[in-house]
Amino acid sequence: MRMPPEWHPQDWLWIGFPHLAEEWSGVIAAAQVQIAAFASAVADSGQEVRLIVRDAANEARARSLVSGAVTLERRVYGDVWLRDTGPLVVGGDGRRRARLFGFNGWGGKYLMAGDEAIGGDLAASAGLPADRCDWILEGGALDGDGTGLVATTAQCLLNPNRNPALSQADLEARLLRDLGFDRVLWLGDGLINDHTDGHVDNLARFVAPNRLAVPRATGPNDPNAAIYADAAARARDFGVDVVEVPSPGHVEWGNLIQPASYMNFVIANKVVIVPVFGTQHDDDGVAAIAELFPDHAVIGLMADAVLAGGGGFHCSSQQMPAA
Repeated sequence: MRMPPEWHPQDWLWIGFPHLAEEWSGVIAAAQVQIAAFASAVADSGQEVRLIVRDAANEARARSLVSGAVTLERRVYGDVWLRDTGPLVVGGDGRRRARLFGFNGWGGKYLMAGDEAIGGDLAASAGLPADRCDWILEGGALDGDGTGLVATTAQCLLNPNRNPALSQADLEARLLRDLGFDRVLWLGDGLINDHTDGHVDNLARFVAPNRLAVPRATGPNDPNAAIYADAAARARDFGVDVVEVPSPGHVEWGNLIQPASYMNFVIANKVVIVPVFGTQHDDDGVAAIAELFPDHAVIGLMADAVLAGGGGFHCSSQQMPAA
């Protein structure tokens, strides 16, 4: 049983809808609009979208914003980051199973009631048999190419706030046992000020077997220039084909560097949704990603408010791979 790549056909896409104002630094209304636009863009492409809402008021707000093609499901969850709290689905021989991992609020930083249970709830709603895995892992910490190769960052997966008793070899053995990854590309650090301790889905993404997209620094003041260069060098040394995509450059709000990244794109069946942030590099970033997915419509959608809440479109979603 192996976790398929994101470009594998999908039955539907789960997306979390913001509901806790105190978690969104005064931008919850804007974040709801941006998540709704994301959900609608995928649903209007013909793919089923299951937008997860918390209660009646949250559902009414979501319904007022989304396309009629979006399905709403009321469930108990903490934050919207279903990439990390939702089930990871593996498949083989026409069968699918959910892997449910331990979750500790990204190393104990953000503990919210419901986040520890939403993965099992979604798996059950999909009729998936589920297996509880004996270690802590978030889906955004991994990106696989479908051949058994997975990319991750040492900053996150080897962080003592996740699995302090497990060595790098132990983690590699569990990635093989639970998700079918037999080769691990260890990148170094993730983006500066990434709340997740450097998730790889904000740094580098596979776009085809053995082909990894990595940002290229734009401008001399790009705060992540050294991180991008290190990731590209490690990937090339591993034998991976690297394609570079312009970064958003220096993005700062409230005197704090923001982990803005076009790498937090979402691959759906017919569309690729790219987060943009209102910088001069947005058009170039979207165009570069469009070249990587010639069979998809590639759409840039504003995601600055979603980023203010701690993540992006990829972080807020989790796909259900087709059997």
